[in-house]
Amino acid sequence: MKKITKWMLAAILTISGTTAVSLSLTSCREARAQEDNPVQQVESTELIRTSQSWDGVDLPDYLEGRPELVAVKYVFPAGQKLGWHHHPVMNFGVLVQGELTIIGQDGKEKTVHEGESVVEMVNTIHHGENRGTKPVILYMFYLSQKDLPLAVQHPEIPLE
Repeated sequence: MKKITKWMLAAILTISGTTAVSLSLTSCREARAQEDNPVQQVESTELIRTSQSWDGVDLPDYLEGRPELVAVKYVFPAGQKLGWHHHPVMNFGVLVQGELTIIGQDGKEKTVHEGESVVEMVNTIHHGENRGTKPVILYMFYLSQKDLPLAVQHPEIPLE
């Protein structure tokens, strides 16, 4: 019995020693790999937090019922003017290229630049223009409901 115990103890010590050396070598390799390729951390930057549209008007209360979230990528060629319209639902976006000027029916303007976010007017007639020399790329996010339009056009109002 003593021989078996000694043999088992020797085997356990040998296995433990081998495992420790193996773990030590693995740890050294991982440490060198991390030095060569430092882990990049996730970075977050809040672009906007507001309860108002770009013209300073309070956003309406949430719609009742089941929401429908919609994301849309818009590309506006240089010189393009959008017709007069209004949004019956809340929406906001991030302009990733170019500059877009939004004009309210009252003449108030807001130019959104590359990298900026914007909260659109709700139920207020306005239009947009790309007055720049390169296409505007704009990602918009809508809080809507099934069967609600994202925008209602007003072709009866002429663009100047």
